Amino acid sequence: MKSIIIIPAYNEEKSILDTVEDIKKYAPEFDYIVVNDCSADQTLQVCRQNRIPCLDLPVNLGIGGAVQTGYHYAKENGYQIAVQFDGDGQHDAKYLDTMKRVLLEQNADMVIGSRFIEKEGFQSSGLRRMGIRYFTILIRILTGVRITDPTSGMRMAGSRAITIFAEHYPKDYPEPESVVAAIRQGLNVKEIPVVMRSRMEGVSSISAGRSIYYMIKVTLAIFLERLRRY
Repeated sequence: MKSIIIIPAYNEEKSILDTVEDIKKYAPEFDYIVVNDCSADQTLQVCRQNRIPCLDLPVNLGIGGAVQTGYHYAKENGYQIAVQFDGDGQHDAKYLDTMKRVLLEQNADMVIGSRFIEKEGFQSSGLRRMGIRYFTILIRILTGVRITDPTSGMRMAGSRAITIFAEHYPKDYPEPESVVAAIRQGLNVKEIPVVMRSRMEGVSSISAGRSIYYMIKVTLAIFLERLRRY
């Protein structure tokens, strides 16, 4: 099946090349494309110098807009599988074969790589784990489905999910909200255990000071998504 890895990147000049090399080593059957979200550093130049396929956004759209751009590209170019894969080096491409096998064998529409099934590798800070646990409980209450790692940015989508996300994808902090949208539209969402690494360079966009804003905003977005009519 025609498969592509979408790599949203904002100021990832120090890690994007290693991310792509990891993909080439462990998932050579996947195409890949970087979505440069109007980076202020040399991310675009690194991609061009190393002949890495890249979509260059003229304005910063945020993680949601960058990922949706990738889904739209996948849909327009006939890809049947699309993978969201962070450009900061946290994700390990050796799990992509397993994710693809689960997607196909279990008739799944989305497969999420979860840090919290076997609880190995980088687990994030204690405060963030509390937030993730909160979203796990909230999503289960609203949908009846338990997702152990709703904030994971490592996820694989089949054709149905690609079509949906190419047309509508949350803009800010999209992962928990997009899981709810997928479940509400009847998509079969699965998880597999993965080991993640701490990011190679840079810092997360969700600082300690923004955590409360993040929790409130995503909670409201999830409730609004629950009320949406399809």
